[in-house]
Amino acid sequence: MVGSLEDTRGLHELVDGVHAIVHCAAAVRGARREQFERVNVSGLAQLVRAALSCPDRPRFLYLSSLAAREPGLSDYAATKREGERTLAEQAGDMRWLALRPPAVYGPGDRELMPLLRWMMRGIAPVLGPREARMSLLYIDDLVSAVVQWLGREGVGDGRIFELHDGREGGYGWEEVIRAVEAVRGAKVWRVPVPSAVLESLAATNLGLARLTGRVPMLTPGKVRELSHHDWVCDNAAFSNMFDWSPQIFLEEGLRRLQAGRRR
Repeated sequence: MVGSLEDTRGLHELVDGVHAIVHCAAAVRGARREQFERVNVSGLAQLVRAALSCPDRPRFLYLSSLAAREPGLSDYAATKREGERTLAEQAGDMRWLALRPPAVYGPGDRELMPLLRWMMRGIAPVLGPREARMSLLYIDDLVSAVVQWLGREGVGDGRIFELHDGREGGYGWEEVIRAVEAVRGAKVWRVPVPSAVLESLAATNLGLARLTGRVPMLTPGKVRELSHHDWVCDNAAFSNMFDWSPQIFLEEGLRRLQAGRRR
């Protein structure tokens, strides 16, 4: 079925008779806040209202983002947090749960993959402070978490959970680069990118995007996200409640990506 989050009739047809909804649509690029709000807040609210119109309320899983933990960093982060609040306030008696994954990578990814491809070629732009730590998650493990939720009714309702790939304490830039070196079997050259350079590029990119109507990825808000020192998740609550364990550490995920490129 083809439609959009602004198509009220289409949303009602989409959810009619369903037992569960997994909502993963999001705006991750934008030159203005309203571009994020249209999807991440208003679009979510439209889908919630459509779900509430069903005689038998479906269960509702919202794929939020770890960025929602720091809503002051960017329009994306703020609207993902607002989306969580909207769901909680409007859900009524509908059973819902939200997941906050960290940076998710895998086949089809268009956000993190360009950086990983540069690293696999032997050049690693270091885009944040060296002391920063981040959790990561391979797409297959995110899917398995959703499947676990689908199979466990009445568990975790009304809660927000973080996910990661099983690496306690996350990764630093150096650990990510060493994993890439292990997979490619050759040295990767570190290229620190000063924050002032990133900020200047982001400001220029945002200005050009507003003039041309493009939807940019690199913006001042994205630079603030990249510069944040703590994007480490805690898996314990979701893992214990849903008997879920991630299976793919970073090195294995990179090997799968490399194997996919060779096919």
